[in-house]
Amino acid sequence: MSVAGVIVDERDRALLIKRRDNGRWEPPGGVVEAGETLPDALQREVLEETGLKIALPATLTGVYKNMTGLIVSLVFRCRAIDGQPTTGDETKALHWATREEVTQLANEAYAIRVLDALDATSPPPVRAHDGVKLV
Repeated sequence: MSVAGVIVDERDRALLIKRRDNGRWEPPGGVVEAGETLPDALQREVLEETGLKIALPATLTGVYKNMTGLIVSLVFRCRAIDGQPTTGDETKALHWATREEVTQLANEAYAIRVLDALDATSPPPVRAHDGVKLV
C-alpha cells in the first residue's frame, strides 16, 4: 500500500515532484512502512520528498489500484504548514502546476490523482490503471 499527498497552494496549484529514479512527474508519496499509520506515512513521505510538513488530518481524495503492480494507493489533498519546497535524494525537481500543466507533465495514471484531489469530490473516486493509463 502507498500514500500520496497533493499539496495545494492558495492559487489552486498542485505541487508535483520529478522523481530521480524514473524522471516522472507525480504527487509526492510512497510505500507505507510496517507498523506505520497512514497519516504518519503521508506526512513522512511528503516531508522526505518536498521538505514541507503538512497539516493533519488530510482529506482522502481517491483510491487507485495499479493492476499490473498490484499496489493500492490512497491519495490525500494536503496543505503545507511548515518548511520550504526543496529537492532531495528521491526528488530531482519540484513544480507548482496548474490543472493544465498537470495533464501535460504527468502520465494519465498520475495526473488523474492530482485532478481528483483538486476537485475533492465526495465520495472520493476509486480507479484502476496499468501504471500509465486508466483501465
